[in-house]
Amino acid sequence: MTNRFLMTLCCGLTVACSFVSPAFAADPATEEGFVSLFDGNSMNGWRPSTENPESWKVKDGTLMCDGPRCHLFYTGDLAPFKNFHFKAEVMTTPGSNAGIYFHTRYQESGWPKYGFECQVNVSHRDVKKTSSLYGVDNVADPGVKDNEWYTQEIIVQDKVVTLKVNGKTLVEYTEPADQAAFSKDFERRLGEGTFALQAHDPKSVVYFRNLRVKKLD
Repeated sequence: MTNRFLMTLCCGLTVACSFVSPAFAADPATEEGFVSLFDGNSMNGWRPSTENPESWKVKDGTLMCDGPRCHLFYTGDLAPFKNFHFKAEVMTTPGSNAGIYFHTRYQESGWPKYGFECQVNVSHRDVKKTSSLYGVDNVADPGVKDNEWYTQEIIVQDKVVTLKVNGKTLVEYTEPADQAAFSKDFERRLGEGTFALQAHDPKSVVYFRNLRVKKLD
């Protein structure tokens, strides 16, 4: 009985440690051309929108969203970005929704009008799941689980967007030459801009770490 109890306790501690561990699976210094966008300790280089800025915090080496809608924009010296290869490690909790925007611009409130969203959602009720190019090319099953880290890649080269999860390509979208704005509220067209992380709603808790990018020609 004692041995069984100890084994159960050890397994539980292992899961808990993996959930919040600040240890990175990859080091930007070992990936040629990649530069870190997050220092693991502060929001230097990042700026939240003015609505609900308390929804974003740094916790255990991660950027964590937990609260009402708020978008956290990268405003550091590397912006803007046009052609690039972006990587981040992401972990969702059950029922959570978030996103990673690119080619976007800072705005004080509301859903970002400019750029595209790479969806972050494993078990939220929204049928557009992780690595969807939201509303453009949607993914139904990204093959990942809540409470486990996965690597999201976003690659933009001219008019082609490639989205990968754990090295597997899930979306490859080529923007039409005559692409018009989607609506008066959202202009989903490639150009250039920055990144933004999304806190979607008060019930969504999502973690981001090891955000890095390489600019492409």
